[in-house]
Amino acid sequence: MSDVELVVLDDEKELAAVVGERLARAAREGGNVVLTGGKTPEVAYEESAKRAPDWSKVEVWWGDERCVPPDDDRSNYWMAKRALLDRLEEGPRAVHRIRGELGKEEAAARYADELGDTELDLVLLGMGPDGHLASLFPNAPTLRQRKKVLPAEAGLEPFVDRVTLSVPTLRSAAEIVFVVAGESKADAAARAFGGEPSPDTPASLVRAAGKTVVILDRAAGAKLLA
Repeated sequence: MSDVELVVLDDEKELAAVVGERLARAAREGGNVVLTGGKTPEVAYEESAKRAPDWSKVEVWWGDERCVPPDDDRSNYWMAKRALLDRLEEGPRAVHRIRGELGKEEAAARYADELGDTELDLVLLGMGPDGHLASLFPNAPTLRQRKKVLPAEAGLEPFVDRVTLSVPTLRSAAEIVFVVAGESKADAAARAFGGEPSPDTPASLVRAAGKTVVILDRAAGAKLLA
């Protein structure tokens, strides 16, 4: 597709290394970086901490969060803390955690206030087998909402309330990097990055104001390459 740069790598390990290096570059350049959850990003965070142990030029945000305590294994913040933040020699200038434990309405309102008019330099996003991204699920009402931060309901396990950046907020980013791995995501990847935009596949609706890069392993990219 003309609106994305596709990068297809041999396997998930190589993918994590490439994403880790992109995050390391962001740490060296500085700015506002939005993190995501997921197994592949977790390995990428570990790689990034090795390559760039100083994140003092960066402010860290999250694209979405589950409404659980910050030390809950289901928390995106908790995963990033263990895989990245705790491994750094110099931590970020600021860590902007979504306070999901307050409940989705209160947490969304507070995060919107904290985000304000912040310009997002790099947004890291995963994608589910159903084509969802952040906590924006297929055909959900949140796909049409314009507020910067939204309370959301789960479209898959774990079935807990969520808080998510909205489609317009994600689109405002200077750069978006999608990280997609595994055969189970091949159909959704073909729809999201090789088809027409559709609320059936939320990832198809989000492209950066600047640059959008989609990094896949061969299993996830198989139907895009066919």
